[in-house]
Amino acid sequence: MTRLVDVPAQFDDRSFEQFAGAYAAAARDGERLLFDAHATEWASPYGLVGLLAAGQAARGAGSSERPLLTAPTHADVLTYWTRAGFFREAAELFEIHGKLPRVKPAEQSDVLLPVTPVRAAEDVHAVVSNIQQRASAILASELGLDPKATMGFAMALSEACQNIVEHAGTGGWVAVQAYHWRRKLARRVVMIAVADAGVGFRHSLEPTQSKRFGARWSDAAALEAALVQGISRFRDPGRGQGLAGIRRYLTRWDGKIAIRSGTARIAIVPKWDEDVPLQDGLPAFPGAQVLIIIPEQGSTTP
Repeated sequence: MTRLVDVPAQFDDRSFEQFAGAYAAAARDGERLLFDAHATEWASPYGLVGLLAAGQAARGAGSSERPLLTAPTHADVLTYWTRAGFFREAAELFEIHGKLPRVKPAEQSDVLLPVTPVRAAEDVHAVVSNIQQRASAILASELGLDPKATMGFAMALSEACQNIVEHAGTGGWVAVQAYHWRRKLARRVVMIAVADAGVGFRHSLEPTQSKRFGARWSDAAALEAALVQGISRFRDPGRGQGLAGIRRYLTRWDGKIAIRSGTARIAIVPKWDEDVPLQDGLPAFPGAQVLIIIPEQGSTTP
């Protein structure tokens, strides 16, 4: 039997819980999953890497067959997903149904970094060096950031990717894009999206932190420990400052970070956003998904 997982028509961080709920309901008994994106009209980088993580988890869930993926039918959506590098990565995870355009992944466009696999520390270095020059130009010219901020951006990108290498126990993906944020902010933003289907924050931190938290230990407690308290599974001095460093950088530039893992989600919410700081009891979804948003500085009153 094949179980259906609908991909939202507008697939981003706001509709991700709808997708996670559909995945959680369908992903049982090792049955084959069909991810239906035929009616999807738009997807953010967060949606694309999240869909890959779901495919990664479904393929490793005991089924002898790859999960199915029905590609979007909208031509412009197909073109964007292709240029964003999604189908290049999806081909290894899914049996894809639908005609795909012959478009090369973007090299120079608002897609600053196409969907890129991260499996080892070497991949992190390659990602940062690949994007640094182009991102620096975008951050300075389009977002109005001080050129010094570009070093912090590289750090944030590196640490978000490094989280996969150190905590996931499996590979993941990163994508970076600059575009106009049409919600309350109405400014240009740069978005970093990172996702994996690994062990998640709770499992990663459990050996060193569960006794300290006792009965309060949970996915939400693990996320609070990692983002708010800067705790890592590594005991050596100097480790575990990655997320804390990202948080400090984003506070300076009025940015946002949200991390989802297991059944919980935590966010550092800037004044221009209306997100919820901490959510628990969400549909179970494997691994960790990280969203970082850096807005244009000072040109528009939110």
